[in-house]
Amino acid sequence: MPDLAGAERRWGWLLTRLGHLPYQSWADGRSWRRGESYVVVEQSPDPSADHHDRRRPGLDHLAFHVADRATLDALTAEAPAYGWRLLHPDRHAYAGGEGHCAARLEDEAGCEVELVVGSVARP
Repeated sequence: MPDLAGAERRWGWLLTRLGHLPYQSWADGRSWRRGESYVVVEQSPDPSADHHDRRRPGLDHLAFHVADRATLDALTAEAPAYGWRLLHPDRHAYAGGEGHCAARLEDEAGCEVELVVGSVARP
């Protein structure tokens, strides 16, 4: 991450809301844990770019399940206050197609997450 403090604010909010707990903290990184899995954000001492580009080789996005549509809507509404923007707002919450209810969010550093309710029919 190009800015650890900003990443900690954005990812800390999201991961905590998804049920992860702060796990580790060191000079250049933070982690959050849920069960046996954990997510790490680090600020490289030798970055090759100042933002993440999901179109380059490497990570495209992370997907997380949410409990229901109400949770998805609440997270989507709160996200801008924490540096996330909704992708494809004209097709939200079905940008992935019929029966795929999700929000795709991008943070200020260009990282993308998909919050998935699961296989539900469009209302």
